Amino acid sequence: MIDRHPDPDALLASLKQEEARAQRGRLKVFFGMCPGVGKTYAMLRAAHEELRDKVDLVVGVVETHRRVETEALAAGLPIVPKKKITYRDIQLEEMDLEAILTRKPRLVLVDELAHTNVPGSTHAKRYQDVIELLDAGIDVYTTLNIQHVESRADTVRQITGATVHETVPDTLLDLADQIELIDLTPEALRERLSEGKVYLGEKAAAAAENFFKDTHLTALRELALRFTAERVERQ
Repeated sequence: MIDRHPDPDALLASLKQEEARAQRGRLKVFFGMCPGVGKTYAMLRAAHEELRDKVDLVVGVVETHRRVETEALAAGLPIVPKKKITYRDIQLEEMDLEAILTRKPRLVLVDELAHTNVPGSTHAKRYQDVIELLDAGIDVYTTLNIQHVESRADTVRQITGATVHETVPDTLLDLADQIELIDLTPEALRERLSEGKVYLGEKAAAAAENFFKDTHLTALRELALRFTAERVERQ
């Protein structure tokens, strides 16, 4: 006869997992095929909606890259000032993780999830900062491009010829409660590039001839769409 009674130890472990999950902050990732599709802009717009609903939120770090529309949206949000860190006699700034944990807002905005922190920071990688925020029960909005997903980085290198040095483990994305794809056609993105809305000056011209080729963007878009669809299917 097969014992159909649930294993008490397995049941207890499952309940503990659910309890831990309920106490952890929620993670939302604004996801795109490459820089310039509007991930940070979408994140900031979503933050303004939360602010209108009286959600206690702060900006931990937002990289506007001098994009006028993005800077205008960021200007209206409460910010936790960055921490100054001296490295090789140069003063640099990073997100102040400790100040945010002390402040303990309901929601924090943490741009560019794959970023590598300055040596001397609490963690080597920004995604590790995010894990600590989530463990503290703080919700996080963040942004990420497909090339920075660890399991897709080699495919992106094969497509574009560019080696990706900063990646985020797929296991972190398994923690995400929501991955919102910010989609843009290659034509629209190249138009944004030509208008100076992605990069400025010589950097924009170089990008158009290399990473932002139509064939590259089409392949990256397909990769991002497929990855997002797989996530939805798994959930």
